[in-house]
Amino acid sequence: MQQHVLEQFVARHQRLFILTGAGCSTNSGIPDYRDSNGNWKRTRPVTIQAFLGEAGTRQRYWARSMVGWRRFGRAAPNGAHRALARLEEQGRCELLLTQNVDRLHQAAGSQRVIDLHGRLDVVRCLGCAATMPREQFQGELARLNSAWLAFDAADAPDGDADLDHEDFSSFNVPPCEACGGVLKPDVVFFGENVPRDVVASAQAHLEQADAMLIVGSSLMVYSGYRFVRMAEQRGVPIAAVNLGRTRADELLTLKVEEQCEIALSFLL
Repeated sequence: MQQHVLEQFVARHQRLFILTGAGCSTNSGIPDYRDSNGNWKRTRPVTIQAFLGEAGTRQRYWARSMVGWRRFGRAAPNGAHRALARLEEQGRCELLLTQNVDRLHQAAGSQRVIDLHGRLDVVRCLGCAATMPREQFQGELARLNSAWLAFDAADAPDGDADLDHEDFSSFNVPPCEACGGVLKPDVVFFGENVPRDVVASAQAHLEQADAMLIVGSSLMVYSGYRFVRMAEQRGVPIAAVNLGRTRADELLTLKVEEQCEIALSFLL
């Protein structure tokens, strides 16, 4: 029944502003951060302040990332990604704004996408802004830290791995080849602001939309929640697909508590 109501909601609107979160990618093998109540399942992600403040934090981050990337980098789109790509094919997607950094929407064929929190498949120098593919950096990390290739660990969100109780002090993190600066994945860390031009571009698309569809997000992070508030202020109807509570439950026109793939299967 819920799925039928969602299908009717989608059919009534021609310019959907779609906001996606971690729940969209869990069936691709990428864990999410929060439980059904919106609470943290694990230790909070590293902040930008900690990453910049201590070499040891960067060693820990990149060691865990090197192990986690081996599976994260091979993740493939699931039915939810393909369903949303189909909406774009039908000409009914004003924009897909994703909080995910996995690029699986693009891999599924979506083109009208803004990566709100950046992309994990690119590494950027904080000194000179030079970039390189994450896969290339993975090769360099592996060359300098070959002993760590024997490690395996449970996957954590955003390409991380649960390497607990390890001594990271020997892990070698290379600097930028061009300027010697600090290298960071091209994503927005906790404690860091989404670039203003990204927010402005997404807001411009929201102003052209006739409805909003949230897929797989608890909206506990303000960077995504703000767009729901903007939609509500414009009087735009808002539907959400999410297992469990969202920060915007009282603002929703419709809520479907099912796995994203199942709820959107009518589009495939």
